[in-house]
Amino acid sequence: MIPVLHTERLTLRAPTWDDFDAYAAFRGSDRAKFLGGPFTRAQAFEQLCAIIGHWRLRGYGRWIVADRETDEPLGIVGLLYPEDWPEPEIAWSVFEAGEGRGIAHEAALAARDYAYNTLGWTTAISLIDPANTRSVALGERMGCKFEKTFQHETLGTMHIWRHPAPEDLR
Repeated sequence: MIPVLHTERLTLRAPTWDDFDAYAAFRGSDRAKFLGGPFTRAQAFEQLCAIIGHWRLRGYGRWIVADRETDEPLGIVGLLYPEDWPEPEIAWSVFEAGEGRGIAHEAALAARDYAYNTLGWTTAISLIDPANTRSVALGERMGCKFEKTFQHETLGTMHIWRHPAPEDLR
């Protein structure tokens, strides 16, 4: 039930067991600090299961971002709407192997296109920790505009960045 998307360099696909070590390494590292981490491998396992479950419950979710030629997992990107979020989000996280290569941008554009053109969304946000300067820069590169501050119960202060509406992307 999880669709597969392709970009020039990437495949966005369902998580598999073969992705778990890369995912757990990311979630267990300081790279996960803006997501509430680092986390244990057991927590990472539950979180990976939740990625799959989100698709079942919401009908959309996040994909593993993999290199189109090698299938190496490079990150997690997609559509996210937890119960404690203000509205649906386009979310991105890049593993160390994908850093600095434009992977998040390419995958997030594909996810936004899917949200707008397949699911019919008319708007989307990205929740970004204000200290996460790389994610802020990516949001700006995607045409997002800072909208307001959101106080999350466990993650603290987050900024809501509004994506351009579908008609503004044409």
